[in-house]
Amino acid sequence: MNKTPVKGKLLFFSIFSFFILASCVSKKDIIYFQNDEIDQSKVSNNYTTIFKPDDLLQITVSAEELKAVIPFNLPAVTYSVNTSSVAGQPTLQAYLIDSKGEIDFPVLGKIKIGGMSREEAIDFFKGALDPKFVKNPTINIRITNFKISILGDVQSPGMYTIPNERITILEALALAGDLNISGKRDQIKVMREIDSQKKEFFIDMKSNSLYTSPIYYLQQNDIIYVEPNYARIQSASSNSNTSLFISITGLLLTIVSILIR
Repeated sequence: MNKTPVKGKLLFFSIFSFFILASCVSKKDIIYFQNDEIDQSKVSNNYTTIFKPDDLLQITVSAEELKAVIPFNLPAVTYSVNTSSVAGQPTLQAYLIDSKGEIDFPVLGKIKIGGMSREEAIDFFKGALDPKFVKNPTINIRITNFKISILGDVQSPGMYTIPNERITILEALALAGDLNISGKRDQIKVMREIDSQKKEFFIDMKSNSLYTSPIYYLQQNDIIYVEPNYARIQSASSNSNTSLFISITGLLLTIVSILIR
């Protein structure tokens, strides 16, 4: 009885099984929150927005005396070229924080607001306006261009605008459709600008320690990068050589079949 076809089939099955097993991913590599207990003493729900250069702020001043606050609530209007009249509905003026951390605010002039928290900025405006200009003012400050960027091995990478100015890294990844199976979960990078310097932080999605991380709550203009795992990188680099790989594999199978006869 000729055993050569049987040996050839066994050899082919062994090589095929090797590649299948090599491509398998352990569930320990993809399951979230599997390591470490949550240290409740270090978990905090406090979140502080720090104003930075390039933030676009909408600042509203209100008080019982309406006439007193008019100079501080300038409307932003668009004029029609043909009629020289206001086009559309006027909105409140927005103030861009420049590279020095300053804005040019009506009456008060240049104000350094970069580096302040919202609470600090509100206290500053109240002190500057009351009682000289406005008695007992109420100040509201909102960032109109709060955004984050999510890049790398996720379902929907891109830039996302956050209307409520408060988002966790879990919520951000959910916006991007979650990580792909091939995304590395144990070393997600977050790039943040602090005092005009770029800082890098890393977070492990497999560990509950992420709840106590300084980047659990994201800041405006944070950039999240999810690195693909080794298998994904190898797959991307080998796709262009798939036909060559198949040819070489076929040649090796032929040679081995001849040798074992």
